[in-house]
Amino acid sequence: MKPIKSHGGKNMQTELSASMMCANFGNLEKEIKLLEDGGIDSFHIDIMDGQFVPNFCMGIQDLKCIRKLTNKPVEAHLMIKRPLSYLKVFIESGVNVIYVHPEADYQPATTLQAIINAGITPGIAVNPGTSFENVSELLFLAKRVLVMSVNPGNAGQVFLPYIGQKLNKFLNVRKERDIEVYWDGACSEDKIKTYAPKGVKGFVLGTTILFGKEKSYKNILQDVREYCL
Repeated sequence: MKPIKSHGGKNMQTELSASMMCANFGNLEKEIKLLEDGGIDSFHIDIMDGQFVPNFCMGIQDLKCIRKLTNKPVEAHLMIKRPLSYLKVFIESGVNVIYVHPEADYQPATTLQAIINAGITPGIAVNPGTSFENVSELLFLAKRVLVMSVNPGNAGQVFLPYIGQKLNKFLNVRKERDIEVYWDGACSEDKIKTYAPKGVKGFVLGTTILFGKEKSYKNILQDVREYCL
C-alpha cells in the first residue's frame, strides 16, 4: 500500500476523515457509500485494547472490512500497548497511514521506522497530557502528527482549551520537519474555522459535527468545506 504523500505545508484542500467508531455498523456498507458520496476524504479507524485506553473499540476485522469496502485512504490509529509487537497484522491489512502513541512503546522510533520500511505513512498521535517537547525528536521520522484535543478512548468528549498552544508549536515547525498536522477530538465548527487557516491539514470528524445529525453527510461535509476556507 502506497503511503500518502506530504504536501510540505502548501495550501491544499483540507482533508476530512470520518471517525468510524461513531458510524452505524448496522449497515456498514451503506454508511461508507453515503460518506463517500458526501465527499469524505478518508476513513479513520480507532483500535483500542482496553489497556492503553480504558475502552475496547474497533478491531482488526473491522479494519479489514472497511478496507475492502472503500478505495479511499484508511488510517489506523493504534491506541494499544506495545504496537510494534502487533504491527505486522496492521501493515498487512492494507492501510495507508498508521498512527502510534509514543507513550505506548518502549522504542517508538523503532516502530515508526518499521512503518516507513513497510511503505506506509508514519504518524504519531499526541495525547493532551503529552508535550511538544516530549515528542519533538520523533518528528524527524513521523510524517503526520495527530494532535488529540480530548483524552483518547471515548467519543463525544469536551475540548481541552490548552491544546491550542501545543498545536501551534507543531504548526510552527511543520515546514522545517516536513510534517503535516491533524486534529482529532471535538472537531466543532468554531475549531475548524480557527485552525484550518492556521495550517491544520486535516480533521477527524466524529459525533461533534458529522455523525448522528439530521442533515445528510453530503450537506454537513459541504458546510465543513466552507469552514475551512
